[in-house]
Amino acid sequence: MELRQLRYFMEVAEREHMTEAAEHLHVAQSAISLQITKLEAELGVALFERVGRNLKLTPIGQIFLTHTKTAIKAIDYAKEKVDEYLNPEHGTIKIGYPTSLASHLLPNVISSFRKDHPNVSFHMRQGSYARLIDNVKSGTINIAFLGPVPTNDPDIEPHILFMENLSALVPSNHPLAERDSIYLSDLQNEQFVLFPEGYILQKIVVDTCKQAGFTPNITSEGEDMDAIKGLVSAGIGVTLLPDSTFSGSPPALTVRLPIIAPQVKRSVGVIIPKNRDLAPSEKAFYEFTKKFFSMLEQYQ
Repeated sequence: MELRQLRYFMEVAEREHMTEAAEHLHVAQSAISLQITKLEAELGVALFERVGRNLKLTPIGQIFLTHTKTAIKAIDYAKEKVDEYLNPEHGTIKIGYPTSLASHLLPNVISSFRKDHPNVSFHMRQGSYARLIDNVKSGTINIAFLGPVPTNDPDIEPHILFMENLSALVPSNHPLAERDSIYLSDLQNEQFVLFPEGYILQKIVVDTCKQAGFTPNITSEGEDMDAIKGLVSAGIGVTLLPDSTFSGSPPALTVRLPIIAPQVKRSVGVIIPKNRDLAPSEKAFYEFTKKFFSMLEQYQ
């Protein structure tokens, strides 16, 4: 069994068409067909069945594909590790991040790191809270920024970089807009604009509102910060957002209001796998990130 055969098999399985797989891999269709035939002969089973003009995986082919993906991922990761040990200053750092940390926090950290490591590449992957944690566990990525930071997962090593408040964002013509600060209960009769159910920021807001004695009336949803801020600007409702997402001043036609009580907080930090080593370039970035925020906290 050859590595080339496994890669050909995965490509045909994904595209369900021999010709399309050949075009994507830039090899002759006959070469792919020959290697798939050899692979099936060695395994003693049929991996594909023809359905019209397409190829579909057989049940045993589906099982073989699952394990092949795991094996290829491990081989690719091993090759990356070797390449980086040969020249860690030219490694690729894969980072996961949520939308709430995309506009200000990550650009600052990465741009500062690249001043001393200009040849290191970054592969960025945005995802939901749960997906980023799963990606770190599975090895798809080794570093993820999160807020809040999970602290009770046995497979994750967390590091909290800082704590931050969530503030209310209201339209500039809202009756509360003239206030310097508010109590969370002041918003109990408002229409809320929040992330959809399943997003961690929605859970934080809903849970804290319940602690304040009411359940927020969620009338609109947005899947990214700009969408939520835009809906508030349009007067659709109010929201609660982490302070780091404002990057100085609030969006046009809105007012940011600190919350006196109960304070809405979240931790922000970085997670890495507990039982898997980081590549040299990843370790350098991880240590740099911790030092970067430690220095910021000292100056503040």
